[in-house]
Amino acid sequence: MSLLLLVCLDSHLHTPMYFFLANLSIVDMMSTTVTLHKILLSFITGDNTVLYVACMVQVYIFSALTGVELFILTAMGYDRYVAICWPLSYTIIMNYKICLLLASFCWIFGFTQHISFMWFLFRISCFSSNIIDHFCCDLVPLVEIACSDITMLVTLANTQGLMVFIIIPFILTLTSYIFIIRTIIKIRSSSGRRKAFYTCSSHLTVIVLLYTTLGFQYLIPNDILSSKKLYSLFNMAIVPMLNPLIYSLKNKDVKSAFRRQIGKCKDNVFCSSLLGSVIEI
Repeated sequence: MSLLLLVCLDSHLHTPMYFFLANLSIVDMMSTTVTLHKILLSFITGDNTVLYVACMVQVYIFSALTGVELFILTAMGYDRYVAICWPLSYTIIMNYKICLLLASFCWIFGFTQHISFMWFLFRISCFSSNIIDHFCCDLVPLVEIACSDITMLVTLANTQGLMVFIIIPFILTLTSYIFIIRTIIKIRSSSGRRKAFYTCSSHLTVIVLLYTTLGFQYLIPNDILSSKKLYSLFNMAIVPMLNPLIYSLKNKDVKSAFRRQIGKCKDNVFCSSLLGSVIEI
């Protein structure tokens, strides 16, 4: 939320890269809210039950947000490709309309494509148990306890889910970075190469972190990897927490914008007192 507010408040961050970063921040906040709130409530109340409809809604929203995040990161990879490979045409290519269209496509496509999954998931007539071997509702543990025919659901998950939401974004992102690396290699000065690589280092770190976690969570069979809940928790809690830290700690623009907003905050009496209480705490 801090990073999202910083992007909205500071005019120096009103660029395509930070526009997509703001969308990524929204996705991270929503994904943690839709999954971790039930865990926290169960710690407080001791109630580990969840309504069937609420469980289905949680599966749909989290799955859709995962798809949205992958496509937003793909759009950010394309943004870095244009910035490094076509710097003189960057403002023309990545204009406000194009950025808005790309972001809208990521959100709409991510939520609409998962409707077919939910259609087949709702058609499951019975489950072998009412206990989910997981800390939240997810597609894989629900399929494992289903006792009706799930052939179409598994086929859809292995084709559309794997191809559309993992392989295609990965190939598009990889293609962007192939052209980026080719361009960086052609830069003669070492300082120019370091600067070009620095502009996409944060995005590359987030990409590697997310795809590695998703690979361990969904692509490796259960008989090979038994601790999938650990990777699922890492994907739902740790990765969204690390994303803003990676982009803020490794980014000079974000740190400069934060200093400017702190300076403005000191001029405001209420904000200054609030800041003083936070620092004192």
